[in-house]
Amino acid sequence: MTAPLGRRVAAEAIGTALLVAVVVGSGIQATELSHDVGVQLLANSLATVFGLGVLILLLGPVSGAHFNPAVSLAAWFTGRRHPDGFPLRVVAAYVPAQIAGAVGGAILADAMFAEPLVKFSTHDRSGGHLWLGEIVATAGLILLIFGLPRIGRAALAPAAVASYIGAAYWFTSSTSFANPAVTIGRAFTDTFAGIAPSSVAPFIAAQLVGAALGLGIVAAVYAPNAAPARREIGAPSSEPEPEPASS
Repeated sequence: MTAPLGRRVAAEAIGTALLVAVVVGSGIQATELSHDVGVQLLANSLATVFGLGVLILLLGPVSGAHFNPAVSLAAWFTGRRHPDGFPLRVVAAYVPAQIAGAVGGAILADAMFAEPLVKFSTHDRSGGHLWLGEIVATAGLILLIFGLPRIGRAALAPAAVASYIGAAYWFTSSTSFANPAVTIGRAFTDTFAGIAPSSVAPFIAAQLVGAALGLGIVAAVYAPNAAPARREIGAPSSEPEPEPASS
């Protein structure tokens, strides 16, 4: 049985908040414990891998564990012609919840470490190479999320998505934000994981380009009649089939 929309929206807000709290909080902790930037990034990425995997496993059966407007938009786009596809009205509910959750998560992390609750980041992340990194990171994420169900491996999503994000921390120049909501949330903290407000819009634009590219790769690689995207993007395949959105 599908959870009511209110519960799904709450799961998206809480999940995104906790994800950003993990990213920002582990970044603050890392800078307090080490002055080596490599060690700081290692600690930040490992915490994100474990935190994201747990959140997907826990909340995937409720909302699909998108925690990411790019994923929600891609889910709508791929399933828009299917009766069981992800409806636009749910996207319209998820995206504000994800953004609000991301901002709340950054504030929560700052509060836990006695940082100013809201202090916009001064960490400039401008440059074509960083935007290219975001395109690559987001394209790979979308390919993974929408490719796994098409090869019957949706149950691996918690481990696979978390592992990919952890790897992309290191192989992309941008350290793989790959998420418009998280990007916005991280602008509210002037700490290790922050991003200057002036850098947010180009990052989000690159992420949307990456999402479109990822969907293009999915269409090129997998057969048109492969399983379409459903609501339970991050849910194990053993979970009950969601009911139509009109229920």
